[in-house]
Amino acid sequence: MIDRDGLMDNECASKSRREAIGQLAFFGSAMAILSGRAAAQNGAGSGSYSNAAVALAGQVAPSSSEAELEKAVKIARAMRAGPREITSDATVAEMDHRGNMTVLRQGSNGWVCTPGNENKVGDPPMCADALALQWFNDILAGRPAPTIKTPGLCYMLCGATQHSNDSVHDKTSPAIPIGPHWMVLWPFDAKHCGLPTTVRDAGAWIMFAGTPYAYLHICGTPWVGNEYTPGTEPRWTMQYVPTKTAPR
Repeated sequence: MIDRDGLMDNECASKSRREAIGQLAFFGSAMAILSGRAAAQNGAGSGSYSNAAVALAGQVAPSSSEAELEKAVKIARAMRAGPREITSDATVAEMDHRGNMTVLRQGSNGWVCTPGNENKVGDPPMCADALALQWFNDILAGRPAPTIKTPGLCYMLCGATQHSNDSVHDKTSPAIPIGPHWMVLWPFDAKHCGLPTTVRDAGAWIMFAGTPYAYLHICGTPWVGNEYTPGTEPRWTMQYVPTKTAPR
């Protein structure tokens, strides 16, 4: 996510040796705080805390307290879960297992980004609109079906882990790693739309198919591919080849 904006190249080119050493010191402090606060579970971990800490280098004063460092890393991690057009004005908050929010930074656009917990399966960093948050709260409350009346949107561009592709209530199965993705939270019918129902590293599928919590899962970011501009030459990837002649 850092390479997308060219942040590391620009910063490293402009920093002096002394500043670079200071950045490494910050990184070590932030990671020590985070690793000391939670015991890692087998299979859990999205690996994006380190990206967030590096991205914050030079933005937090060396004299910052432990609490300030931890808060800054959490905010950076949350902001890498969604597109900048959303995260720049989103509220950043921590969400507990009951859906209660602790605001880390107040926003103004109605979106909420959460840092998640890389040491817990099923708690990835995410950016969600109000409807998506209600969808997640319905799960946490154990409701048999979501209560939203229109589709919700959620980004998880740092990737995620979860226990199951079949049941939203599974809390014990081994972790399934999933790459960067975004979701349309609405009860999609896999049979009606013809989409697959199995986990994959690209493309789209219906998660929790056949349940009230089925939704459209798109693995990858919406920004891949070349943009169309006037004068662009189309080059199609589909090709026709001669049909093989059956032996006589």
